[in-house]
Amino acid sequence: MMFDGLRRAFADRRASRRRTSAVIGFVAAAAAAFGSAVYAVDDPEIARRRATERKNFTDAEITDGFFKVTFGAEFHIAGGVDRIRKFDGPVRVFIDNRATPDRTGQIEAGIADIRSRIRNLDIARTERRDEANMVVSLVNDRDLARMIRTVYGIDRARRIQRSLEPQCLSGFRKDESSRILRSDVIITADAGDFVFYDCVYEELLQALGPINDDTTVPWTMFNDDVQMGFFSVYDQYLLNILYDPRIRPGMTRAEVQALLPAVLPAVRTFVEENNKEP
Repeated sequence: MMFDGLRRAFADRRASRRRTSAVIGFVAAAAAAFGSAVYAVDDPEIARRRATERKNFTDAEITDGFFKVTFGAEFHIAGGVDRIRKFDGPVRVFIDNRATPDRTGQIEAGIADIRSRIRNLDIARTERRDEANMVVSLVNDRDLARMIRTVYGIDRARRIQRSLEPQCLSGFRKDESSRILRSDVIITADAGDFVFYDCVYEELLQALGPINDDTTVPWTMFNDDVQMGFFSVYDQYLLNILYDPRIRPGMTRAEVQALLPAVLPAVRTFVEENNKEP
């Protein structure tokens, strides 16, 4: 088994300590009502960011960000990182709560919000772990190191913690065709509302494939300097391109570039219609 890549991001936690999140990839051969439920917490940091969110982007800005976050990896260990990585079928998420407070409901609402905003992604919660190809583990901060060891093993966990000091973490395993087979997401439930929601969206979305970090793209949460706590319009463009059925796992940059003139107009129409003010 080879590690594919690893990324991290930093969140300004203001009253609480700094948060690091990471994504590790490695190779092995519900609507709107739910979305609004995610923000029922009325976190002032999320509200402020939503109120000032930029929503209009040129084709060049969208294309540039897409290539920067879907190809490559910030921390490359082994394996190919120059291909499209994505699920190639339904994503079923099992939520393993081991934390107090129990924030299973907020995770489920986040999943439903993501489903409503990515047109061609079939993602839903399952009550059965053996049916899941994504597992979200909710832990208390004091138990995070133990959970990382459980998921990644002692040696890899030591390297992860030494390099990143993570507080939320997501990774995936993919086959030789770059199809994601399974993702694991670990989130601390007691780090405060803003950090929790920022982790929920960043880690769930990274676990779908876009694992690279780039500080030159100021509108994406896949940037060490950007924290949001919600699924921004810009990132909706990126994930809708990724999960357009014409974009296949294993595609190269050149192959994707050739398809974008046909893919981007449909993505624009969906994202714009889906984000119209009521």
